[in-house]
Amino acid sequence: MPLTSRTRALLPKAVRSLRRALLAASSLCLIAASGPMPAEPLGIGDRLFPHLGNPGYDVMAYDLAFTYSGNNSEPLPTVTTIDARVTDWLEQVNLDYSHGTVRSVEVNGVPAEFRSAGEDLVVTPAQRLAPGSRMRITVGHDSDPTPGEDVESGWVRTEDGLAMANQIDAAHRIFPGNDHPSDKAIFTIRVTAPDAYTAVANGLPLEAVRHAGTTTWAYRTEHPMATELTQVSIGRSSVPHRSGPGSLPVRDVVPSKDREKLEPWLKKTPEQIAWMERKVGRYPFETYGLLIAEARTGFALETQTLSLFERELFTHPEFPKWYVESTMVHELAHQWFGNSVTPRTWSDLWLSEGHATWYEALYAEETADRPLETRMREAYRASDTWRAAGGPPAAPKAPESGRRISIFRPNVYGGSALVLYALRQEIGRPAFERLERRWVRIHRDGTATTADFEGLASAVAGRDLSAFFTAWLYGKKTPPMPGHPEWRSVAPAEKGAKHARQPSTTQTKSTR
Repeated sequence: MPLTSRTRALLPKAVRSLRRALLAASSLCLIAASGPMPAEPLGIGDRLFPHLGNPGYDVMAYDLAFTYSGNNSEPLPTVTTIDARVTDWLEQVNLDYSHGTVRSVEVNGVPAEFRSAGEDLVVTPAQRLAPGSRMRITVGHDSDPTPGEDVESGWVRTEDGLAMANQIDAAHRIFPGNDHPSDKAIFTIRVTAPDAYTAVANGLPLEAVRHAGTTTWAYRTEHPMATELTQVSIGRSSVPHRSGPGSLPVRDVVPSKDREKLEPWLKKTPEQIAWMERKVGRYPFETYGLLIAEARTGFALETQTLSLFERELFTHPEFPKWYVESTMVHELAHQWFGNSVTPRTWSDLWLSEGHATWYEALYAEETADRPLETRMREAYRASDTWRAAGGPPAAPKAPESGRRISIFRPNVYGGSALVLYALRQEIGRPAFERLERRWVRIHRDGTATTADFEGLASAVAGRDLSAFFTAWLYGKKTPPMPGHPEWRSVAPAEKGAKHARQPSTTQTKSTR
């Protein structure tokens, strides 16, 4: 664990003096002077998920190497390598990891002790680590695709293999790391699988090496990525390729038996990318595509460069065409809002889901005659109920016990898109559109907060918008809508069940 001022205060004065003397005389680790420190789970203090993330280091890169047997109920032997920059004196290093057997750990090539503590893997290196130094941790472990208690995602077992759905905090069920969106890194992902299977992951392919009966597929991202956006697909898949705007490589991953059936949907992606580029600027990554999995998840997910969708979304005739296309655009919009510009804390989630819902609704208006104003008026009517149930957009209530993804309530979808509509009403369409383009340009490949958005909006508008944002993002009641003083939000006690559902193209939690 990091040697913080809090831990120093707990040590007797004599022990502190002895440690200083030992350090002055030799390179002995502090652990050698006082014995092993107790293992305890840490976190970085996220308001909604305080157990996530770990202090004391900044991950620069992950290398994940999985071996798949062909049985999606068997653990995958895995080697995870983490390259990080140390930011504080570290006697122990905490990694988020909670579901799988750990066989070995090395720190900078030297075997290290390790123990479990809560949902952390606590590693004790042979030498304490100094600020500014580089650290490479190599963990040999099993990645277990079978469900555990209180688990909603992680590995998703499909009809023909596996895929990932790691939002919010399921990445550390698959591999050890710093599982918080504030610590983005470059990923290299390798998958060895029987020849009948195709493996695809985030980023661009590096190579596919054939062995006796198996193939090792390798991919690397060109841009940093949050752990929750990691994607690996292993299945009996086809990978059709096409070009997007500016010769962007577009590749999709679909069950081989459904390739022809799904093609009419897949070929829509390049124009959807072009539509988004006209709104907010150049697509921010090296590739894009849809991963269509034969599985039941209850949601679509914006995994970076390869968005996850259920097969049934595209094959069930009861879903209208505009609904399916708007859902596709929702996950595409996340590539700018959420993936390239990542919320720094989970309380900033509205910046991601609000924008994805906004462009989903705008696309439906422009391509399917689904008026944006009508949808926003319906959202306004429901907004007070959403705030009462889930908290205001930028201060969502904590998740329900045992249901961590329950923070994905209507207030961060339709309620947050409503904030953006109010902002456009307040500052005018030209200023709003400049703000959107500038936001994704300034914060590309980084993380950003609600305060960052407020500050930029005020700068673009040329006036202080703090009162506007305080009311719209943190108020218990929905403020009056600029330009529409006649709109009314029905109080929770007045609303019936028919108004409780989010009035959107997607039901709550069907997109993330």
